[in-house]
Amino acid sequence: MRITTLRQVVVSPLVFALLGGLGTTLAAQDEKIPNGPSGARAPQETVVEIRHVDLTLEQSFQVAEASRHDIEKERLLSIMARDHGTWSPNHPRYRLLDALHGFSKYYERQRADVDRLRGLYKYASKSQKQFLEKHLAYSSKFKTVEQKLATNQHVCDDIVHAAMEFYNVGTSELKRHMADREAEGKHADKISVSQSLKHIVRDWASEGLNERNATFACLAGTLRRLFPDRNLLKEDVRILLPGAGLGRLGHDISQLGGFEVTVNEWSMYMNAVYRFIEAQNTPLSQSVHPFVDGWSHHVSDDNMNRAVPFPDVPIDSSRVLMVEGDFTTEFKNQSAYYDVVLTYFFIDTARNLMSYFDTISHVLKKGGIWINLGPLLYGTSPFVQLSLEDIIAIAKEMGFQFLETDDFCGEPTFSEPTVRSMEAVYSFDHMALTKNAYNAQFWAASKL
Repeated sequence: MRITTLRQVVVSPLVFALLGGLGTTLAAQDEKIPNGPSGARAPQETVVEIRHVDLTLEQSFQVAEASRHDIEKERLLSIMARDHGTWSPNHPRYRLLDALHGFSKYYERQRADVDRLRGLYKYASKSQKQFLEKHLAYSSKFKTVEQKLATNQHVCDDIVHAAMEFYNVGTSELKRHMADREAEGKHADKISVSQSLKHIVRDWASEGLNERNATFACLAGTLRRLFPDRNLLKEDVRILLPGAGLGRLGHDISQLGGFEVTVNEWSMYMNAVYRFIEAQNTPLSQSVHPFVDGWSHHVSDDNMNRAVPFPDVPIDSSRVLMVEGDFTTEFKNQSAYYDVVLTYFFIDTARNLMSYFDTISHVLKKGGIWINLGPLLYGTSPFVQLSLEDIIAIAKEMGFQFLETDDFCGEPTFSEPTVRSMEAVYSFDHMALTKNAYNAQFWAASKL
């Protein structure tokens, strides 16, 4: 194993504590810590003169990654404090509490739908019901669904508990928020919770491979081609993935080696699930019934009610940094910082598409690469809605040069082999009798 020798480092008390915490893995001799101007130790920044430290490259990486994560968590908890900014539904802590409200009330909200369906069944004629009960025991379906929903509630409870611990949320605070919201007539958001559970399948279950494989292979292959010597560089290639959802793409890229991966997500529903998943140390240790809340497009009851185990792989969250919040504001202080910005199923989520483009340009280094793969399915009330040709024209005017791309990412959309089209499935349930897919657009463009 290669060894490096550190001569002098400047560390904060946090990093110094991390260095000290390495114990026997860090061999240091003849340490001298200078005092401040009055003989007192400097409280905020400490110069540690280390005349000889043997530190393996892996240990050095672990210290750097630990400090990166701890610094970001300290920043995150600071901005999520109640007294940070104006307390409103847009406050990050308020949005977190709303999400935890949703997960806490999952069964109650879904059970109401089952009761509605049970009530509708009563309108079938007596003879029809007798026939269905004799041959299908139809009414037992409701009980089975309720049992699976109850199992899902246990998962949701675990998500809530993990989030409360990570974000320092007390039980009384959450209960008070839930009571206040219910008193205002604001019920828990069952749709966002349901979608979050389905995203577990897409990102962290083997059943999601059919959706991940084609697009992930394109993106991983592109990164390998663009940075073939990344493992020989002094510093890792910095890559930012905004709109990362539950983060699987970022984690897979980190496994390629040579990349310093930062993922970003705004949705507190997604972030709460991500914090739960990244704490899972054992593959297939959890399971969820993600499709039990919808009765359409099923081949069988077993398919509808099936459990999906997760995560499908061991998770090493030390190599991926999650930065929560709005992509257009969280990275204002990182001008020309990243080598790559990878937008995957992201740009069409913008309220203001131009702000996304401005931010991509702002955070990229000169010569940095913007990689995109995804559809153009605009949401509600976007400020601008651009066609693919419009986006290409605007990007060129902003100083991006589109690069030739490989055919494993699809067929050329236009005459030049830069922008390509590939089918990207986005339907979560590969056993369903329906399929949702996009003619997703892929490109790689260099910032001039």
